Amino acid sequence: MSVDTAEIDYFEVMEYSLNPLIIHTDYKIMYVNKAAEDFFRMDKEGVINQSPLDIFQESSKDAIRRRIQSAYGKPADVIEETVYRMDGSTVEVELYCHPLMIGDTKAIQTSVLDITEKKDKEKQHTEMMEEINELSAILVPLLDDIAVLPIVGKIDEEKARMLLDIIPAKVRKQHINSVIIDFSGVYSLDQVVIDALFKITSVLSLLGVRSIITGLRPEMTMHAIHLNIDLSSIPTLATVKDALAYMHINVEG
Repeated sequence: MSVDTAEIDYFEVMEYSLNPLIIHTDYKIMYVNKAAEDFFRMDKEGVINQSPLDIFQESSKDAIRRRIQSAYGKPADVIEETVYRMDGSTVEVELYCHPLMIGDTKAIQTSVLDITEKKDKEKQHTEMMEEINELSAILVPLLDDIAVLPIVGKIDEEKARMLLDIIPAKVRKQHINSVIIDFSGVYSLDQVVIDALFKITSVLSLLGVRSIITGLRPEMTMHAIHLNIDLSSIPTLATVKDALAYMHINVEG
């Protein structure tokens, strides 16, 4: 089935788009769709003939100006930028510019994609990696081939996976045969933590490394019982000192 493109109302198509769209030429806005009006918190009629450069930070305007000019010839690459809403707030977005004809006028359509959530996830991932790296860095031998791994803070599924990737390699590199995994810095015990615990200890066991758990608070142990979680397969003691005594290592003080 062929479609007569003359029958397609492009501006109607724009209005149904969920992404903010702006059409401009000679650095003057010709049209914005409803999504752009809502996203930028602007009056659609009030921005006509205004410069699209006004939504960008001052430091970005020269580069954006050149980018818009180049887009009259061919679509520009997608970039990330900070733009201003009409209320003065800023937001991180992806911008895509491409040429189009509005009657006999060469124009540019700029598509805007809010990447706030993406940036937040990237920031969380970076912070978690820093935390994981710091955590793995303090896997230090106590005596000979014995090390302590202090688990601190909240463990989510991704953090558990990263621990599972990093800790066994760290243990092998340091020629550790026994690891005391101390949970005194963890204040809640849920299924994610338990799964991570068993996966780490299982992998370490396959590597010939013995695991001992310390620092589980009484309320955490009770929670594990309510979850029908069996910790009996792993030696579980109150403190690191108790774990050393369990291994028949005398520690003074």
